[in-house]
Amino acid sequence: MEMSIFFKEHMAIIILIILWVLPWKGYALWLASRNSHKWWFIILFLLNTLAVLDIIYIFGFGRKKEAESVEYENNEES
Repeated sequence: MEMSIFFKEHMAIIILIILWVLPWKGYALWLASRNSHKWWFIILFLLNTLAVLDIIYIFGFGRKKEAESVEYENNEES
């Protein structure tokens, strides 16, 4: 099967995959950058795992620095 025929026949699925992956990847990359996680940023940027790795980073590793920064801000206000 020729690639152009494949893409034409599966265009709806391809669009759904893109709409699923882009927001997760964008948020994960933004969070990794904001948290200064250089290696996570590089890995997330280079690997496409249909957003699985991005979601793992967001909920597993990306939130830790936010919790630390909230503690720091609370200590500063005291």
